[in-house]
Amino acid sequence: MSDVRTPLFSLDNMGTFDAEGNYTPRVIIDDDLGDADLEQAMGDSIIEFEDGDVIEGTVVKIDRDEVLLDIGFKSEGVIPARELSIRNDVHPEEIVKLGEHIEALVLQKEDKEGRLVLSKKRAQYERAWTTIEKKKNDGEMVSGPVIEVVKGGLIVDIGLRGFLPASLVELRRVRELQPYVGKVIEAKIIELDRNRNNVVLSRRAWLEEAQKEQRGDFLANLKPGERRKGVVSSVVNFGAFVDLGGMDGLVHVSELSWKHVDHPSSVVQVGDEIEVEVLDVDLDKERISLSLKSTQSDPWQEFADSHAVGQLVYGRITKLVPFGAFVQVGDGIEGLVHISEMAVHHVDLPEQVVTPGEELWVKIIDIDLQRRRISLSIKQAAEGGEVSEEYREAFGEHAYDDQGNYIGGFDYAEGEFMPETEAQAAWADFAEELGTPVVVPESLAGSAPPAGDGAAGEGEAGADAGPAVQASAEAPAAVGSVAAAEGAPEA
Repeated sequence: MSDVRTPLFSLDNMGTFDAEGNYTPRVIIDDDLGDADLEQAMGDSIIEFEDGDVIEGTVVKIDRDEVLLDIGFKSEGVIPARELSIRNDVHPEEIVKLGEHIEALVLQKEDKEGRLVLSKKRAQYERAWTTIEKKKNDGEMVSGPVIEVVKGGLIVDIGLRGFLPASLVELRRVRELQPYVGKVIEAKIIELDRNRNNVVLSRRAWLEEAQKEQRGDFLANLKPGERRKGVVSSVVNFGAFVDLGGMDGLVHVSELSWKHVDHPSSVVQVGDEIEVEVLDVDLDKERISLSLKSTQSDPWQEFADSHAVGQLVYGRITKLVPFGAFVQVGDGIEGLVHISEMAVHHVDLPEQVVTPGEELWVKIIDIDLQRRRISLSIKQAAEGGEVSEEYREAFGEHAYDDQGNYIGGFDYAEGEFMPETEAQAAWADFAEELGTPVVVPESLAGSAPPAGDGAAGEGEAGADAGPAVQASAEAPAAVGSVAAAEGAPEA
């Protein structure tokens, strides 16, 4: 067997000679240090850091419980799953991707297993605090996704956990917060305390600033006296707020109705679409005063337009006071019968003449529309006079002269009678059931409406009561009910 030996050297491994025989050695390795010092180059290649430092690295492995990060150290750094994000119960793959370059904070250079322990969320936290403090000082907004619903509000991821109270989520308080989870929102920082790790946000402040210019234009174009449609947004003890389409205006309880209002909820409910009139616009305070009753007809004005001093109206006693009695003579309209106008004789107490709930005729002796006051008289009503037009229909036009004075009833048992109204038909039916004519006694002719079977003139008021006698206490109940239903307003 031949012995094949490899030569110790070959011409390929040697350098070169020039024409003069000078030898140039072969280059073994390139010098890539340039002018740099070798010791410095060696020092630069060694990574030095301490606990709490923020370093950079590349994600090289993702497990369910941890992520490995190559930072150029002798071994990869480990980021436990709980240190990846401020969000709870998320998979590491939802936070980082393979090959992604991220920052991490050194928690421990070497744990009991000799591993380098890192935290991505702590690094993010440190960076976020610096950014957030600057934004707060500059008055800038922050944005981030809503990651959680907690007691009293929402948690927003702005690099750290920002708390957004429920009362500051919208311009008006919202009750259901779950639909906001996952949405990216903008908010203003209203409280910042690094020592307590406390960040409070306000989306409402952001909405208000975002709409400030829009509100300015809205208010500038809103003029007192104009009418707008809106939706009732909330009802409170002192009134109701109405959304006019971008801004809310207040309808004070005194402007909800011409009638007395015990509570605004008795007039309007949240969600009602109503028409309101603008009373006042305060540009400085950005307040709008509205009125609902201004869009409705004024019952006092209507009463004044359809009635005159000296006319007789039918009413119901609502309240007795030491100086007289209040009588309801229309829907939401009450007048006062002073004690001196209750009877021709001296009266010490109103209850000597009338009782609450009693219905009777009264005469209008004064109408003060500006002060919303009507003065009435019972004793003057007994003298007779013109009956207010709305009551004439109940008894038929044939019962009145050209001046509206009552001149007598109709004998339903004789001749042909064609009722003009349901009230007249009811009187005729009642008379037919009794089989007797329904007439007005001569003592009351010219002053009182028909009173069933003729007993109207036999009550306490007698002939002096005049139109104040609507039906005697002795008259059949059916007659009284017809008179109350058709001849007088519902009190």
